[in-house]
Amino acid sequence: MSTFKFVGKRLAYSIISLIGLSVLVFVLARVLPGNPARAALGPNAPPEAVQALMQQLHLNEPLYIQYWYWISGIFTGNWGLSLYTHRNVLLDVEQFFPATLELIIMAGIIDLLLAIPLGLLAGKMENTYVDNIIRVLTYIGIAIPSFVVAIFLQLIFGYGLHLFPIIGELSPGVTPPPRITGLYVIDGLLTGEFNVVVDAIWHLILPSFSLALGPLAQEARILRSAVVENKNSDFTLSEISHGLPDSIITTKYLLKPSLIPMITIYALDISSIIANAFLIEFIFNWPGISRYGLNAMLSKDLNGIIAVVMIAGVLFVIANTLVDVIVGYLDPRSREEVSD
Repeated sequence: MSTFKFVGKRLAYSIISLIGLSVLVFVLARVLPGNPARAALGPNAPPEAVQALMQQLHLNEPLYIQYWYWISGIFTGNWGLSLYTHRNVLLDVEQFFPATLELIIMAGIIDLLLAIPLGLLAGKMENTYVDNIIRVLTYIGIAIPSFVVAIFLQLIFGYGLHLFPIIGELSPGVTPPPRITGLYVIDGLLTGEFNVVVDAIWHLILPSFSLALGPLAQEARILRSAVVENKNSDFTLSEISHGLPDSIITTKYLLKPSLIPMITIYALDISSIIANAFLIEFIFNWPGISRYGLNAMLSKDLNGIIAVVMIAGVLFVIANTLVDVIVGYLDPRSREEVSD
């Protein structure tokens, strides 16, 4: 199957998945007990005001009509009224989403930068003390929940050693750069405010590492197993017998096929990073879309809840599609499996 056709099929599957997710989340949000209008106005609000708000939110309409209003509003910029912030949910997403996206990107980068060398090193040094140390550390990384890691990092590197900040995106007194993308690191680079870039990265390290530790530990173990298996395979032993340099054998004949199972798991780990962001943003007082989603849930803000869940779904679908494309490049046989 050609690369273009393969990517097209993956995109088609992704769109179908998002449509199904939108229907499921919308229905679940609407059938929850309680009246969102009453929750927004308070228990002492007059019935007339509650009815007026229900009419404004189309809550008196049949469920399929409510869905039509909502899905059509997505494409016109009207994402519905947030009962938590009392404004268009789209404005809330534009304000809070960049902070979460920056956190997820940083966690994904830390994940790959540590998982690949650790897994490769452990696999090449199988059954040595280096391999044993890495395996023990990865066991610990998998076992400890991300919110526990976050608290320990705060206590050790924040309160104890005073090496890293423990709350917020920027230090007091540091002015955010002019908003271009909403990502402080990118905007700081684009505007030449490198002090903001350094400060933003410094604030990202602890929460990002808290999110990345569990996934990178799991991926390092998977990569180690794949390296051990491929190291003893016939094609690797054949290249060694031909006297190829170790660097070429490692990168071309050992690492490339070993990355396939790790990259496949990476897509699933992105979903765990997104899910754990809810707790991590709360612990680090991070002004992101996940913390906004928690407040929306407490306020029974249906439009806010649906928007947050859909954004998480879109991020996961994008990550999964990219991973499928990468795996298709590393192993062309997987593209043929999709066509079957």
